[in-house]
Amino acid sequence: MNKPAPDWHAAASALRIDGRAFVAGQRVAARSGETFAKRSPIDGRALGDIARGRSEDIDAAVVAARAAFADARWAGKPPAARKKVLQRFAEKILAAKDELALLETLDMGKPIQYSLAVDVGATARTIAWYAEAVDKVYDEIAPTGANALALITREAMGVVGVVVPWNYPMIMAAWKLGPALAAGNSVVLKPSEKSPLTALRLAELAVEAGLPDGVFNVVPGYGHEAGEALALHMDVDAIGFTGSTRVGRKMLEYAGQSNLKRVYNELGGKSAFVVFDDFADVERAAKTVAGSMFFNQGESCNAPSRVLVHERVADRFLEVVAAEAPRYAPGDPLSGSAAMGALVDETQMNTVLGYIAAGNAEGAKLVTGGARARAETGGFYVQPTVFEQVRNDMKIAREEIFGPVMSVLRFRDEAEAVALANDSSYGLQASVWSDNVNRAHRVARQLRAGTVHVNQYDEDDITVPFGGYKQSGNGRDKSLHAFDKYTELKTTWLRIDPA
Repeated sequence: MNKPAPDWHAAASALRIDGRAFVAGQRVAARSGETFAKRSPIDGRALGDIARGRSEDIDAAVVAARAAFADARWAGKPPAARKKVLQRFAEKILAAKDELALLETLDMGKPIQYSLAVDVGATARTIAWYAEAVDKVYDEIAPTGANALALITREAMGVVGVVVPWNYPMIMAAWKLGPALAAGNSVVLKPSEKSPLTALRLAELAVEAGLPDGVFNVVPGYGHEAGEALALHMDVDAIGFTGSTRVGRKMLEYAGQSNLKRVYNELGGKSAFVVFDDFADVERAAKTVAGSMFFNQGESCNAPSRVLVHERVADRFLEVVAAEAPRYAPGDPLSGSAAMGALVDETQMNTVLGYIAAGNAEGAKLVTGGARARAETGGFYVQPTVFEQVRNDMKIAREEIFGPVMSVLRFRDEAEAVALANDSSYGLQASVWSDNVNRAHRVARQLRAGTVHVNQYDEDDITVPFGGYKQSGNGRDKSLHAFDKYTELKTTWLRIDPA
């Protein structure tokens, strides 16, 4: 018999939140005793007081992480032993799925159905996948001459600082925690101050699963305080960062100002969704882009926000998109049926509304949406918005909006489509829609993006790398390639004397 759906409103009212940091295996207040208030973007309700981590709190977490690495309580375990602990961690995540989903939704506003079906599941699968992978990654022997044996081995880097954004707090953390912990590193995680709740709970679950104290630490706080301190710390060996290109630049500066730590940036995007007139099912392409663009309130770095459509099919395409947009009208995120929720806070809502105003001012044509929604709730909602007659030099076509705003541009031929798609400082993802396999392959090869989808968008698996070209960052999350970010390659050269 199926269990009745939870009463999420009642569960939210009963929730008691511990906002203290997690260092050396236990909850601790900030050294200063300071906190900041966390409110939900759903309706402005108070969620609790969160520890305001500063440099002294980061230092305590790094000291705990370094001690755990130095005595090899985790790094010294065989890969198979680390695998078992991480598998239990994944199981703990699934067992706490309702609690984690509710924290995620209250924290950043996404619909509870997606927190449950997407975020919690993907987080557990990521941890479990890297657990399974770690004892199947082999080292190498170089093809040297007969008088030498050259061993090429991967070793954990040491202390890894992780800074993640607010749009997918659990998933973005898991993409870094999975390979970093599996490889034997210790981690200090600084979640966004806008969505710290699930990170703190994940740390508790990891220790419950058997992860030794000090291996995984979480310090909430503001980016200019805790995040900067982590990136500048002289005893942090690498930073795994996901966030804006602006802050990614700062991460590189901080590395240069400190110990030249490795910095791996997964940054913004302005992904091109290219629809040719030889793709017969224009309706499917239009419905796909609407679903992908308005998912997670448009707060996705890979959102297909720049839609390039051949002029012969553009009118029909826009007709379908305009008809689809109302299906994503913001609703109550705790209802279990909303297709789109709240933006993460008032600042982000005002930023998105500012971009909409810029689109109108620069002469783009507003097709649908363009206004705040559900203001009476006290939450921060924006209608799904579509512009056409957009030029590629407009602000809404150049800059990452991080909200439910789609820009539609028309093109005449293949060469113009490729030129428009590549005329961006970003290169995270792209999509090509064509029934001509030669064209699809030819255009995909020309697009400067880390992932190019063909006749679909957002299909995904942990086995494939994620990352971008140009100002969308460096390195890759997901897949076995993620181990490259959190391990050092060592060559051990043995001379073998002849008998």
